[in-house]
Amino acid sequence: MVREANTVYPIMEVEGGRMLSTMGDLTVAFSVELPELFSLSDLEYESLHQSWVRAIRTLPSGSIVHKQDWFLRGKYRADFAKAEGFLSRSSERHFSERPYLEHSCYLMLSRPNPDRSRPSSLVSGLLRGSLVPRELQQDRWYDEFMEISEQFARILGDSGLIGIERMSSESLLSTGREMGLLERYLNLQNGGELPLLRDIDFSKGIRVGDLHCQLFSLCDAADMPSLCGSRIDFEKYSTDRTRFSVGFASPLGMMLPFDHIYNQYVFVCDPKRTQQELERKRLRLQSLSVYSRSNLLTRDATNDFLNESLSQHRTPVRAHFNVLAWTDSPQSLPNLRSSLSSAIAQMDATGKQETVGAPQVFWAGIPGNASDFPMNDTFLTFAEQASCMLNHESSSRSSIGPVGIRLGDRMSGKPLHVDISDEPMESGVCTNRNKFVLGPSGSGKSFFTNHLVRTYHHQGSHLVLVDVGHSYKGLCDLLGGYYFTYTEDEPVQFNPFHIGMGDSLDTEKKESIKTLLLALWKKDDEPFRRSEYVALSNAITGYYRYLDSQGDVFACFDTFYDYLGTHYLAVLRKERVKLEDFDVDNFLYVLRPFYSGGEFGHLLNSRNNLDLLGQRMIVFELDSIKDHPILFPVVTIIIMEVFISKMRKMRGLRKVILIEEAWKALMKEGFASYIQYLFKTVRKFFGEAIVVTQDIEDIIASPVVKQAIINNSDCKILLDQRKYQNKFDQVQQLLGLTDKEKSMVLSLNRSNDPKVRYKEVFISLGGRVSRIYRTEVSLEEYLVRP
Repeated sequence: MVREANTVYPIMEVEGGRMLSTMGDLTVAFSVELPELFSLSDLEYESLHQSWVRAIRTLPSGSIVHKQDWFLRGKYRADFAKAEGFLSRSSERHFSERPYLEHSCYLMLSRPNPDRSRPSSLVSGLLRGSLVPRELQQDRWYDEFMEISEQFARILGDSGLIGIERMSSESLLSTGREMGLLERYLNLQNGGELPLLRDIDFSKGIRVGDLHCQLFSLCDAADMPSLCGSRIDFEKYSTDRTRFSVGFASPLGMMLPFDHIYNQYVFVCDPKRTQQELERKRLRLQSLSVYSRSNLLTRDATNDFLNESLSQHRTPVRAHFNVLAWTDSPQSLPNLRSSLSSAIAQMDATGKQETVGAPQVFWAGIPGNASDFPMNDTFLTFAEQASCMLNHESSSRSSIGPVGIRLGDRMSGKPLHVDISDEPMESGVCTNRNKFVLGPSGSGKSFFTNHLVRTYHHQGSHLVLVDVGHSYKGLCDLLGGYYFTYTEDEPVQFNPFHIGMGDSLDTEKKESIKTLLLALWKKDDEPFRRSEYVALSNAITGYYRYLDSQGDVFACFDTFYDYLGTHYLAVLRKERVKLEDFDVDNFLYVLRPFYSGGEFGHLLNSRNNLDLLGQRMIVFELDSIKDHPILFPVVTIIIMEVFISKMRKMRGLRKVILIEEAWKALMKEGFASYIQYLFKTVRKFFGEAIVVTQDIEDIIASPVVKQAIINNSDCKILLDQRKYQNKFDQVQQLLGLTDKEKSMVLSLNRSNDPKVRYKEVFISLGGRVSRIYRTEVSLEEYLVRP
């Protein structure tokens, strides 16, 4: 029999986000934003579960909760117009057409017309010839339910884990450009697609246009799990020491890799009426228990239900859960059915494939039509158990702000824009932008940091990198930065006396030069007198006045040395400065090796790579000089001067200093106090400090790392730690990781997609937001690494 949809369509009016059915049932619809998959701890799962239970308890008897979760496949659409640069376009090509699963969640609260009869498989609005309500209720009846609905939504929102917003009429009804939820359900289409009308055929199962549907239900208490909770263990990511949690109903959500809708219905019962019905049932079973053991067991179960309901003040509800999946390929239907059965079995439940009753169940799934659901396909339970079957998790979301790094969703690899700097600061999750990166050799540490550095540079940041191991040589060459390293053929060269465009001889510049000269003149344990400090300060001031007056003299150590031996020596004699106050001859003799022709004559007289303040990418590679008694102290002072100058003078621009394994060498040269100062103050200058290390023992043994770096790094980034899992408790305690974060870290790379090359990375923001992402880049980006 063919019928026009408008003759049986159950929704009569939509106004102000409220839906009124032809039978006088009122429904209020909400759009719900759930937590991301793999982001909740055991306590958060329980908290979310209790929020649903409290919200359901506020509803009056007869109310219906219909939660509808849509999971639709999509493909990433590359945006080459916004991709600036060769590597950005390469990344877009790499991820183009990457399949993923997108989730959206809707919540409908319905209050049926109290005069209507209870529907069943034989009494459904779909089968009626006329859908005219006998009586519409007074306005007060509607107003009361609107208040109850707002209270329901407020309870869920107050959990801090769910975002919930009342849907507008425009989002429920279709417009000329976008499909509304009502039309989307009847056509099984994504909201972003162009409207397309499809026939609905119930003659052989369910067919919507060219889509073949399968409907599996959980509608019998005997087929439900014997035990249920707010969470279950996810074996793929669990270890013998940790358990990795997911929501109890997650196998029917993001874990199913095909288009499907997960419908969850909770019908709030009248406690007194339910108790009376069960008491009558118990008495009948009591009489029949002598004839059948099954009657005896059912009697005991009914008695236990009544006892629990009365003693623990449980809210009795009737519940139903179903998964509607579809495909446009009939050949894939067997795989669809087996996947659905397997997913339900993971919950220790048994699903029922709907055939005869499928049309009624499908029709009741229309948003706003839950009152027409056949009650013989529901089972009696408590709100606590029914809430366990609600889907609690959603797909990963990108950050809103323009600043961030491109990472991949853990499940699908869909590229995400993740802000781990500004957005956490603005939301109050973090108090600074500093980062601590821990990853053993081979974990993908350099792979991740190269990707992070390139992203920062692309977004306009100034970067100073301190490295041992040439991890950033290829990236620095690509970005046209300064790369300072030492070889016998090309020794490292600087020019701390040069003042570039936009710079000036301020107090910090003078102090850095004085610090450098004192470090070259005096030994580490040799103190300097106040008079010597003053004399050097006057010499530097006089030197730059001399340069201004000459005009053609190039600022470098050689010309400064010449100035001391001639002009400033005359000044000292004129002012009769005593030898014990400033021994200029000793000073010139000790620093003679740094003059042209000396052993280190190349070090401070560079005429290349002079614009350190304006250069956005500077790499100091210390591998060859980290043990050198002369070169290493000079380079550390240059590093300090360069970044402090950027930090204080480059206002409004992000400044980043990244210290790789070199931090271990820097600590022994008195660099520790600078690191401590940097991590505590860099946030005030729109900057961030990043320390990268690979050995756990280095963290435990270094008081600077423990006290200064870790305590002042709200963003902690960890890579594969499986080789340290037997002693990870020390790291957990040191970094202040929760048990949830520990299980997340130890799950890294345990179930990677073998078809794609990537490494997983764990990111914790302020100990409050923790996620795992893929670090996946294009071949071109990968080859940038040396």
